[in-house]
Amino acid sequence: MRKPWVLWTIALVVTLVSAVYQRMTGPTYPVRGHVVLGGQDIAYRLERSHETSADQVVQIRVPDASVTGEMSWRRYPPPPSEEYEKVPLNRNGDSLEATLPKQPAAGKLEYQVRLFRGEERVLVPPQSAITRFKDSVAPWVLYPHVLAMFLGMLWSTRAGLAAITGGNTRGLALVSLALLLVGGFVLGPLMQHQAFGQWWTGVPFGWDLTDNKTLIAVAAWIFAAWQLRGGRHARVAVALACLVTLGVFAIPHSVWGSQINWR
Repeated sequence: MRKPWVLWTIALVVTLVSAVYQRMTGPTYPVRGHVVLGGQDIAYRLERSHETSADQVVQIRVPDASVTGEMSWRRYPPPPSEEYEKVPLNRNGDSLEATLPKQPAAGKLEYQVRLFRGEERVLVPPQSAITRFKDSVAPWVLYPHVLAMFLGMLWSTRAGLAAITGGNTRGLALVSLALLLVGGFVLGPLMQHQAFGQWWTGVPFGWDLTDNKTLIAVAAWIFAAWQLRGGRHARVAVALACLVTLGVFAIPHSVWGSQINWR
């Protein structure tokens, strides 16, 4: 059996990689990229999440004063026959900017910027970005939720490694289950309700993958905990629960999340 500190280090690295991957591939992570206009490289970072308390400012740094542009936007998913609204980009120092009107919680807008320099033009981003509005979430809910889910993934991974290497899995498995229950079924619904006015949007009320993947992970750990009471395949159950947790949390965060159906 490997030394405990080695297994904890492996578990921490796997958890960190999983968490970063989940965050960066999610639909609310900012769109980043570069375009070339007039021989100049223009970097952009466009937000895809905003609070309902204010309009969302869309800003791109373009020092060249000869560059102008416009932004097109509409609600998402678009109602039948709804056309894009077009607004000019205003120069503010070295940047061009426009604003998206604030929406109710779970309201989404899709938008895209066109930059012009003489006869040249580029689209930013190449495909429309979609931003979702949400109400403010209290720090006392948000930070403990994130911490509980992260630690739940960490302990889950460590329990799986213990199952594979022949270590003691019982305590690790029970802590994993407790953390995921608190993070996913206590603090998670509180955060969802504060942000979007709904407690639960997974099965049987909806198909929100964030809620459903939490449900699947917790179900896997409940089965593992039951097997630890004396089941013949306790180690296998713990290892499988670890793999299930890693698999479901590899799904990007906020996929199929709350949204207003404008249609």
